[in-house]
Amino acid sequence: MDYPHQPEHVTLVITHRLLAGKQPEYEQWLEKVMPQAALFDGHLGVNILRPVHGEQTYTVLIRFDTLDNLYRWINSTQRHALIAELPAMLCGPEHIELRPGAAFWFTPPTPERKAPKKWKQFLITLAVIYPSTNLVPWFWGTVLPAAKGTLWGHFLNDASVVALVVFMWMPVVTRLLANWLAPRGKQNLESNDE
Repeated sequence: MDYPHQPEHVTLVITHRLLAGKQPEYEQWLEKVMPQAALFDGHLGVNILRPVHGEQTYTVLIRFDTLDNLYRWINSTQRHALIAELPAMLCGPEHIELRPGAAFWFTPPTPERKAPKKWKQFLITLAVIYPSTNLVPWFWGTVLPAAKGTLWGHFLNDASVVALVVFMWMPVVTRLLANWLAPRGKQNLESNDE
């Protein structure tokens, strides 16, 4: 059964805090779980946000095209078998969230840290989208002049911008600016701007 008004994709955001010394074992576990998820209908990709600054927290982002397809993966026997291996590696239960659309880029690295202010999300998104939407058409216009003003040229530009943002710019920028987006010391005590 399909749900009406679904977002263009949904993301399962999973946060795992590892026990000391379990990182190599957990990395091997990731190598098993990622190909398994990719076998399911509607799978759009996996991003792994690995710990920085000596932390032991991993954030795994698994994207699906619809809620139905994501639930099929969540409730699958394959996933349950893999999840059964986790308790020996974690120092607490896994934290799971469902995020519609592209909101997952601004998921804090740990459940204790709050999501960034809306104005920070706006600035980061603008900083990534603006140069991409200007440079990509220039690039394809130079390489494929026949594409200018055509429907397939617009598709090529849009597909390139989305690929750059999703697979390159957002993961890099949000990781580099993680402490500015969600400061560790202040814990974002002020309420988020809507």
